Amino acid sequence: MGGRDQKIVKKLEKKIVKKGFPDVKISADEGIVRLNGRVNLWSEVITIGYLAAKTKGVKGVINDVTAGEIERKGEEKKVTKRGVYENVSLPKRADVVIVGGGVIGCFIARELSRYKLDVVLLEKESDVACEATKANSGVVHSGIGESSGTLKQKLNVKGNKMCDKVCEELNVPFERDGLLIVITTETLPPKVRKVLPSFISNFICEKIIPYVIFRKGKKAGIPLRPVKREELLEMEPNITDKAIVGVYSPTYGVVYPYEITIALAENAIQNGVKIALNTEVEDILVEDGKVKGVLTDRGTIEAEYVINAAGIFADEVAEMAGAREFSIHPRKGSIIIFDKDMKGYINHSLSELILPQDPHTKGGGIFTTVDGNPNWGPDAIEVSDKYDKSVTAEEIDTIFECGSLLPDFQKSSLITYFAGLRAATYEEDFFIKASENVLGFVNVAGIQSPGLASSPAIAEMVRGILREIGLKMREKEEFNPIRRAIPKFSNLSIEEKKKLIKENPLYGNVICRCEHVTEGEVVDAIHRPLPATTVDAVKRRVRTGMGRCQGGFCGPKVARILARELNIPLEEVTKDGPGSNLFVGKTKSLLAEEA
Repeated sequence: MGGRDQKIVKKLEKKIVKKGFPDVKISADEGIVRLNGRVNLWSEVITIGYLAAKTKGVKGVINDVTAGEIERKGEEKKVTKRGVYENVSLPKRADVVIVGGGVIGCFIARELSRYKLDVVLLEKESDVACEATKANSGVVHSGIGESSGTLKQKLNVKGNKMCDKVCEELNVPFERDGLLIVITTETLPPKVRKVLPSFISNFICEKIIPYVIFRKGKKAGIPLRPVKREELLEMEPNITDKAIVGVYSPTYGVVYPYEITIALAENAIQNGVKIALNTEVEDILVEDGKVKGVLTDRGTIEAEYVINAAGIFADEVAEMAGAREFSIHPRKGSIIIFDKDMKGYINHSLSELILPQDPHTKGGGIFTTVDGNPNWGPDAIEVSDKYDKSVTAEEIDTIFECGSLLPDFQKSSLITYFAGLRAATYEEDFFIKASENVLGFVNVAGIQSPGLASSPAIAEMVRGILREIGLKMREKEEFNPIRRAIPKFSNLSIEEKKKLIKENPLYGNVICRCEHVTEGEVVDAIHRPLPATTVDAVKRRVRTGMGRCQGGFCGPKVARILARELNIPLEEVTKDGPGSNLFVGKTKSLLAEEA
């Protein structure tokens, strides 16, 4: 341990002892701090991690401190392998292996498909976009919510500008509805409002706070404009009377995160990438400080380059390679979705500015999906369990507080809620770099919000890193960036519908009444370059089950179509992959067995 590392350890020891954790052991190597020991609460584990990250000279934090409450409550879950469905045969070798099939992994795969390379993407679930990617609000942030000078903000601003072209090429709907940052009578902390005269509070809210936001935006190259109260009420007639002024960020947008990820995967496959689903990485093979391959539960792939885009499991994959420089502490975020009956109630994305701001979250907001469903959230809760996607009543109440901007909104129009896990590091920034200890291993970790907006820029950055560490890349003349989308029957004109039904009568059979999805769309989803082989996979592609009844009407119909098109018994149809079967047999057969 060098002199600089010794100074880091001494500083951090003082901090941690002062906080009441004298038994935590600290070591450092080239600025990477490793923490070991045991405390009582998971919140204390988080506190210690942040203390380390804020210490001068620290480049990364590996937090292996455990919490006694987890051992007592048995919160850690053992995950049972659900079985293997082989959508493609596993190749023996590849130039590049990507671990993780979220939006980041699929953007990287599509970017590398431009070159004469053998690329394989490995995903442990039954489809791409099954973890954090499918469980976020779909907001394409502008970058104004990120800390100045961070990699997050830099890639967010760049990635935001790239989204129009990418979505056009992939035939994915993308709308720039803009964000209104709303400053209200409750923006300042209660203690401040108590001691300040009202005219000073109003001056701060109307002049000072917007100026600070504008200054930050100008420095980062983010276009913003002021919105006075009169215009604010014109832009959003249903907004609260407590609104004072606003700041408008026009480059904000919305997209379906799972739809763009599926489109990226399909386009990557069209351009030669192999995507292996239900394939779990068990080890990264390293010899003499160099990547040699990847061991999976389906066999071994020889490779000299591995990209770790494993989300909340990125620290575990990095540990396999001996290239761990960070810890992922999962941060849960819940979102509630409302019926499309409320479409048009707001015209822009909305976010109320409440001071002081939590440094670890943007605080959620009020958004509208591309199809018009209002969605509120997410909240932000630190959890110890990487499989905890529960949503509590308290969390829903917290999200409803975001809706204070819309006092008359019909909350009874709520149709569903869900939670996802953000892959947060203690440094609260993206961790994208090639390992200095293992040649050929690239970490793409800590990708939480605004990861979706940043993803095209992240893919370009990773391409550059690979080139820097020795990967030879020759462009393909035959690369095709265009991906054909499934026709969305509900959006077509009467004449277009008639023509499509004439070409394929299955488009005349409506399967999902809520979203007006036809049998033709479902069949098309099953026979894509990346086939939909589960009920949830169909749902992500064509929106069956996303309406008011949440699949009560169309679910059985989709299952029967899957059984028919995949030529399997109905009992083998699953919700989201092996082990999630929807049927056990025919009712009369089961009754006969009991008799």
